[in-house]
Amino acid sequence: MKGQPKKAPARAATGARAPRVVVFAGPNGAGKSTHADAILDALGIPTFVNADYIARGLSGTQTDAVAIAAGRIMLHRLRDLAAARQDFAFESTLSSRSFAPFLAALKTSGYRVAIYYFTLDSAALAVRRVKLRVSLGGHDVPPDVVKRRFARSRANFVQLYAPLADEWAVFDNSSGDHAQLIAESADNATNVLQEKPWQKFLSAANSPKS
Repeated sequence: MKGQPKKAPARAATGARAPRVVVFAGPNGAGKSTHADAILDALGIPTFVNADYIARGLSGTQTDAVAIAAGRIMLHRLRDLAAARQDFAFESTLSSRSFAPFLAALKTSGYRVAIYYFTLDSAALAVRRVKLRVSLGGHDVPPDVVKRRFARSRANFVQLYAPLADEWAVFDNSSGDHAQLIAESADNATNVLQEKPWQKFLSAANSPKS
């Protein structure tokens, strides 16, 4: 997929490669999990922690009933991986600010932080994508929750999480055929590939409706 990082991983002063954490972010239904495997394979990162997968393992398709327990298990797993200085990835809508202190601490400790953000044209499209996922046997998220998270996710990414990242990439997955890379950044150098979609994304992120 276009937009996969081509640069060599950062190395610490000792010559050892810096450990990496990768976040797959974006609203519900944007295709985070769908694209994660290919990106992680290219990066050589085998460990992907996903609360939805954990919830499914705890309670089949009734993931809402065990969402809190799955979230706790996920957090414990992330902390264990960080303590072991391993490369790992996880998924989040980033609709809350809760992961910011964790990522900031990882960066301070020497981790290299990368965020792959998948966006959609509208909250209504996100709701439709979730409904389609459910029809195919996937997990559900109530429409009101999808809509509430949608604006918060974009705003938090632009205003809070992107500044924490060593590198990030934003993909527009509205077409459903393949995600379009619209902008990317590495070490504070931003490259905008599609100006109009990028400006639309920034405008919405900086003036969220909810």
